[in-house]
Amino acid sequence: MPQDQAIPAGAATDGFTVAGRSFRSRLLVGTGKYKDMDETARAIDASGAEIVTVAVRRSNIGQSAEEPNILDVLPPERYTILPNTAGCYDVDSAVRTCHLARELLDGHNLVKLEVLGDQKTLFPDMLQTIEAARVLIKDGFDVMVYTNDDPIIAKQLEDLGCCAVMPLAAPIGSGLGIRNPLNILTIVENASVPILVDAGVGTASDAAVAMELGCDGVLMNTAIAAAKDPVLMASAMRKGIEAGREAYLAGRMLAKRFASASSPIEGTFF
Repeated sequence: MPQDQAIPAGAATDGFTVAGRSFRSRLLVGTGKYKDMDETARAIDASGAEIVTVAVRRSNIGQSAEEPNILDVLPPERYTILPNTAGCYDVDSAVRTCHLARELLDGHNLVKLEVLGDQKTLFPDMLQTIEAARVLIKDGFDVMVYTNDDPIIAKQLEDLGCCAVMPLAAPIGSGLGIRNPLNILTIVENASVPILVDAGVGTASDAAVAMELGCDGVLMNTAIAAAKDPVLMASAMRKGIEAGREAYLAGRMLAKRFASASSPIEGTFF
């Protein structure tokens, strides 16, 4: 592009803010299921993500001196580390995990809360999620919260003080894509905090759909890590996020039941 030609406004220059922090990338990624640390680092680099979520109960961020520290390949100077409570099934374990993360990360307060209901579906237990969010917010945490796709619950979490609400697209790790797009749309329309789809994305078109609905971002892990080529899929997801956001900003045409001629018919000769 010539130097004197302005860059058009769009996904490449359009960011979002959560808990007072601004980010350009709307793709958030996890760190699980990769074959090794090198693949993790290369895939996350290809994704362009700035926020990287780490399962505190399943990853070493300083708890053990005997295991590789994931922060060695994902330095906090480059990435915003988002500790999450994956694997927690009750309020006490979720709260304890967030406090451990804050201690290990020198007072870091931004966390992703999830309190799961069972091991088969990994759906959130919303009663315990709400209680855990209430405790963490009182303790000074900035809580980004995983929830089901219920617009009423999503609004309650926002009103409680969560800095971002993260409804699932489909069950964690399923790759099914967005099962209830109208629910997600309703959540977005009623929100005054960032809405980020979390869980269930399978491929780049799923990410694009989430962004076309007006979501502020998408968090994913398995869709990238379980791909045959995780690094290439990470790049595809980055482009899907950007394309979906630009389509949302552009404003899609109205869907019509019947055909409409692409070329004008006024002033033509027959």
